[in-house]
Amino acid sequence: MADSATTLNLASIIEHHARLTPDKEAIVWNETRFSYGQLNALSNRVANALVEMNIGHGDKVALACPNLPFFPIVYYAIMKVGAAVVPLNVLFKPREIAYHLTDSDAKAIFVFEGTNELALAQTVKEGFDRVETCENLVVMTNDPLASSPIDGAKTLTEITADKSESFETFPTAPSDTCAILYTSGTTGQPKGAELTHLNLMTNVTTSYALHLPVLDFTDGIQKTCLITLPLFHTTGQTVQMNVNLYAGNRVVLLPRFDPQATLEAMEKERVNFWVGVPTMYWALLRYAEENDFDTSRVAKHIKVVTSGGAPMPVEVMRDFDEKFGVTVKEGYGLSETSPLATFNQFEKPSKPGTVGQPIFGVEVKCFDENDEEVEPGMRGEVVIRGSNVMKGYYKRPEATAEAFRNGWFHTGDIGIFDTEGYLSIVDRKKDMILRGGYNIYPRELEEIIMTH
Repeated sequence: MADSATTLNLASIIEHHARLTPDKEAIVWNETRFSYGQLNALSNRVANALVEMNIGHGDKVALACPNLPFFPIVYYAIMKVGAAVVPLNVLFKPREIAYHLTDSDAKAIFVFEGTNELALAQTVKEGFDRVETCENLVVMTNDPLASSPIDGAKTLTEITADKSESFETFPTAPSDTCAILYTSGTTGQPKGAELTHLNLMTNVTTSYALHLPVLDFTDGIQKTCLITLPLFHTTGQTVQMNVNLYAGNRVVLLPRFDPQATLEAMEKERVNFWVGVPTMYWALLRYAEENDFDTSRVAKHIKVVTSGGAPMPVEVMRDFDEKFGVTVKEGYGLSETSPLATFNQFEKPSKPGTVGQPIFGVEVKCFDENDEEVEPGMRGEVVIRGSNVMKGYYKRPEATAEAFRNGWFHTGDIGIFDTEGYLSIVDRKKDMILRGGYNIYPRELEEIIMTH
């Protein structure tokens, strides 16, 4: 990079709007509201604190936090200094915390204090104490003026109190790692997918462009997104938080999904965008029916609802369209693909039960066991290549080589392309059931059960 002026840093998405429209709302949590100017200033203060901790380009910093304003403030600060963020599941046990801190080589971890039901900071402290290489534990307290609940750990307020609200972001290269997202570990220990600034930025801009055909920019009203999926997960983090902040939209945060709270937030904040997994859609429908909730109060503002993470039962999709007046658009992707790879795009008719077609800049095919492309209508392993595909699995060259056979990322998912290029995900390759010599996939059984 010494001889190159080509740089890219994902944190520029908040810096841009902080320059142009600093007073525009960025983050909403209950009655707390942060403008783009405030979000960027707070993130800059954290970045200055990170530099004081001797954390910079190429380092790793873990973040354990539910959907609270702390998450984006620290997330972008880590990227500003040229480090990579390692988001951790807030339900991890001490053993899992220790594993991820060790495997990622994290030099610091920022953790939310927690609640009466979830003693997050204490759990993280137990894991942190088992890892000699992680040097700093910072607690984000419910009350910013409160002292640290963990002996020996400073609070976010303490480390940022005297820090400047200005910061010059490190000139990262597009190929620099900006996030390490750990896979679920269905085939052994969780592996860290190394995502670059280019991976995430191209996925952000493409995901935003997918929505353009249904947006009206002539009304002068700022668009609003509600996030109920966890920000530590790739979908909540990129398809929602990063995309909407890139767009200059408002991001409304709910720390955990609850159907009543979700519908109330949709109505109160006039939400235009929401992403959920199928069980969330089912919960909203059930709550609305059992409580005579007037869905028209949500329907008048909602423009785009999408589903991912698991196949959406067609019956649930039809019911939601009928009650809320908006068609659920299914997409598909993985942590390793930043995440979005395919989507039921607005320029073409949606096909319920499919995850649409490849997005811009991404190629998707279905291969047989010999890595040969199968014909439409035939099952095959879904393989992907494009600007969204990760750099590799962190410190796992063999797993990376296995996943990247013949220049394609092998997902381990079984899919079928129809003759019009729509992809359906049948199941995980390893979930296949052998019955009387035939291959049976659990998804097919689930569809039958849901219709009865």
